[in-house]
Amino acid sequence: MLTERQNKILKIIVERYIKEPVPVGSKTISKELNCSSATIRNEMGELENQGLLEKTHTSSGRVPSEAGYRYYVDNLMELKEMNAEDMLKLQIVFKNQQLALSDVITKSLQVISDMTNYTAVVLGGTSHENLLKQIEVVPIDDVRMIVIIVTDKGHVEHKQIQLEGVEIEEIKKTVGLINNLISGTPIDEVSKKLEFEIKPIIGKYVKQHEQLYNAFYHVFTDFTNQEVNVMGRDKMLEQPEFSSNIEKVKNVFHKLEDDVLINNIVEDDENNIKVYIGNENNIDSDVTVIQTKYKKGGQEGTIAIIGPKRMEYDRVVSMLEYIKENIER
Repeated sequence: MLTERQNKILKIIVERYIKEPVPVGSKTISKELNCSSATIRNEMGELENQGLLEKTHTSSGRVPSEAGYRYYVDNLMELKEMNAEDMLKLQIVFKNQQLALSDVITKSLQVISDMTNYTAVVLGGTSHENLLKQIEVVPIDDVRMIVIIVTDKGHVEHKQIQLEGVEIEEIKKTVGLINNLISGTPIDEVSKKLEFEIKPIIGKYVKQHEQLYNAFYHVFTDFTNQEVNVMGRDKMLEQPEFSSNIEKVKNVFHKLEDDVLINNIVEDDENNIKVYIGNENNIDSDVTVIQTKYKKGGQEGTIAIIGPKRMEYDRVVSMLEYIKENIER
């Protein structure tokens, strides 16, 4: 447990380093806390011993460690109220009645990306309240066909598949089996129901059942997977810790292009805001991911901000809370 003075010192160092990535020295803090530089140096040494601060090779000052950022977020951070200008930019988006919910979410995250110079991510989950109404198959030629998925809400998706050497009657039997047994199932449960209810019995009715089952299973899996929308990938270039290290930039850029990896930022079903610092997240040890889930009617998904560990935690958390409240209102 830190002393009151150690808490103040750590808070000052974290917040100063967030504003400007320069190691913080004892003289700066001694003036603010009205203590001698020697006293501050001793306290900084103790914080370093506890793993909350790190000393750089180029300066006698200290910078926060990953554990230091975690302690700050859990114990010292005070949420920053959004200023009027930021709030106005977001309100313009939320008050636009012509925008669909998905567009509102995307545009509001784009605004935050522009305001913070961080990367923003929207993961749109498939609605549990959308039920499968039916599937249809439209042949294109002897091999290619379009699978059409229709939900009870009128949502229509289609995907082209290839089935070589499969008789049309076998395809019709498979479609009929799916429509008879799975119609009315929530979209996000269809793949599971295919596996546990259709797969065990399809061989009794369909000769080429393995090829057909796999084809339709992949169609539904692709349909129910979350859509990934990443905004401001290039914002990382504006962060000093990345712009000065080309290999680090390439590595992070590559990961931000990987939709499967981005999808993995969703780790739990809790609806509150989560902060994953460095090695705590699934993206990269050099970044922080702040995320939350939203639910509106039958729609749900995840919104997240990705930036350096030297992130304005207090500001970003406030912004995500504001967006979440407006989405769910």
